[in-house]
Amino acid sequence: MSKKLVHGIFDEEDTMMQALTSLKQAGIKVKDVISPYPVHGMDDALGLNRTRISICCFLYGITGTCLAVLMMWYMNIFDWPMDIGGKPSFNLYKNFPAFVPVTFESTVLCAAHGMVITFYLRSKLIPGVEPTVYHPRQADDYFVMTVEAGDEAGAKAAEKALGKAGAVEVKS
Repeated sequence: MSKKLVHGIFDEEDTMMQALTSLKQAGIKVKDVISPYPVHGMDDALGLNRTRISICCFLYGITGTCLAVLMMWYMNIFDWPMDIGGKPSFNLYKNFPAFVPVTFESTVLCAAHGMVITFYLRSKLIPGVEPTVYHPRQADDYFVMTVEAGDEAGAKAAEKALGKAGAVEVKS
């Protein structure tokens, strides 16, 4: 059995934040809030955890570093080995300054592209996916609060609580 969602549309930030705290105190589960701009304190009020996207960026950067070192090792040892005065072809310690620019650029390239792809996938902005629009002005100047209700009785109670909290419009 799926949970029923009720959407409350607010026209002011302060009203929405007060409604958020009052609904949480009443025991009503607020699933999400769509805002036209970032609202200070909304993440804490919703009880959201800190994002783990920095971990993804670090992993993409390490992947770029490893790929750069692997590429330079392959080029210097197998693809086009050169014997210059009997020196080793691939020595990270003695030839370190020569490897820094390639390693840095590869790290940044992989981290940046990985973050863009992760952002698009996580935000569901990939081509062919239709966005969920609860109100036509939700990206202009309205705040949309999504409340999770268990059944019809919970949905009616949520609609009543949203109206009482100052919602301009309530949709279920």
